[in-house]
Amino acid sequence: MIGIIGRKPGPASSLVSSLAQRYRSYSSVNITAIAGRVERALAAKSKAGLSYDQIASTLGVTNTYAAQLLMGQAKLTPHTAEKLRGVLPDLSENDLKAMQTEFPMRTFCDEIMKEPNVYRTYEALVHNGESIKAIINEQCGDGIMSAIDFYCDVGTTKGHLGETRVVITLNGKFLPYAEQLSEHNDAKSPRIENAK
Repeated sequence: MIGIIGRKPGPASSLVSSLAQRYRSYSSVNITAIAGRVERALAAKSKAGLSYDQIASTLGVTNTYAAQLLMGQAKLTPHTAEKLRGVLPDLSENDLKAMQTEFPMRTFCDEIMKEPNVYRTYEALVHNGESIKAIINEQCGDGIMSAIDFYCDVGTTKGHLGETRVVITLNGKFLPYAEQLSEHNDAKSPRIENAK
């Protein structure tokens, strides 16, 4: 089983350098604690013999979100925690509590871009980025796709030659840019207040 940035589960210290890169500029983050929790979560998944798809199905979330929960990239809700406790019984109460009470630092280590699978996904988005933007603008207007009100799911299908193909669905709420009308600005500028 592969963990963070292609590492096999082992001592928590094997994740510390990876997480240290990811969180290097955040002094409030205890990378050793996070690495230990991620390591234990991945070990619990391995012991249960479950795929991310199976965990996601039980939790009622996307497979990507299930992976994010175990890798410390998403916050666990109390409702989902009960289900996770059932599907991965080897997760400790302390880890389940930390997953619910600590706020994730949603960042990544630049080193992950050297991982071919990650880089090719990035490359595919960048190569198609201008066209994707044009189509979003044409269909929705002037705005962007949210990465917060957002769902990501990964699956496979068969191509016309019978080959396995990867399907990544990115489903984000459309956020239109606002016209910055002064009358709608509830946080008035000191510039306006001083002009009175």
